[in-house]
Amino acid sequence: MTFGIPFTPPQASSIAGSVDALFYVLLAFTVALGVFLTSLVVFYAIKYRAGSKVERTGERARSTPLEVTWTVASLLIAFTIFGWGAVLFLRREHPPLDALEIAGLGKQWMWEFRHPGGQREINELHVPVGKAVIVSLASQDVIHSFFVPAFRVKQDAVPGRTTHVWFIASEPGRYHLFCAQYCGTQHSEMGGWVTVMPPQEYAAWLGNQGQGETLAADGEKLFRALGCSGCHGNSSKVRAPDLAGVFGRPVALDNQQTVIADDRYLRDSILNPKKEIAAGYEPVMPSFDGLVDEQELQMLLAYLKSLSSRATRESGATQ
Repeated sequence: MTFGIPFTPPQASSIAGSVDALFYVLLAFTVALGVFLTSLVVFYAIKYRAGSKVERTGERARSTPLEVTWTVASLLIAFTIFGWGAVLFLRREHPPLDALEIAGLGKQWMWEFRHPGGQREINELHVPVGKAVIVSLASQDVIHSFFVPAFRVKQDAVPGRTTHVWFIASEPGRYHLFCAQYCGTQHSEMGGWVTVMPPQEYAAWLGNQGQGETLAADGEKLFRALGCSGCHGNSSKVRAPDLAGVFGRPVALDNQQTVIADDRYLRDSILNPKKEIAAGYEPVMPSFDGLVDEQELQMLLAYLKSLSSRATRESGATQ
């Protein structure tokens, strides 16, 4: 009987092969350089050992072509590795526009996921094969880290921020999900599974889970319950910015600067509204810091994003 020892996890995403290629090239270069330098150390230690009959006057011969060669070669190798890594980094920062977005929340000591249709999962994540998936990450307490070795992706979930990780699963199967950042006494138990399914099976699985309230729908209810619609609604007597279509667009501030209304800006506008005040408006909005938790912030952000999608659809319908 033979036992196979898996020294590396399977390659189960579109980027896994590229990440492995860079890793093994770096490993091979490191080993080769280490062997070369170690050989030099051993050679000179033997050659100039005590009692050996060698020249010890200390005179050194310098070769300018040799020094230029190893300097240029080192620069080329360094920039090649940097460029290779930069390409992979930029690729992971730009997901496809049609990606499926799933909300992920890390908390001691579990992962909670919510699909666009409202389906919820705890320590389990079902995704379709061959489809780009964005996981929008938040943390309810301390820093956690979403890590799927088979996909070669890892992203921290940081308190007070929204981070994103995306992947395209290439092989159906069941893959380990870990928290790769020490987060407390039960950190080792914070894990789960990512189940990759063919698109038809994934659609059937979603149907079997039932249709719950979407994250955006819950966000709209919370938006109204917190009284936000009283100021940002069309019939409001308080002059406040119109939020329809705001996500992803530039916003002029009262300090003559312009920012993009991304997740960071919307989050800060809810928790610290006086940090960046929209031009032409009074700083009268109260802070909701301490009044909403991370899960509720995800709901509100999903609702505000849905307003932008709705505005885009309505604009297209009128043209």
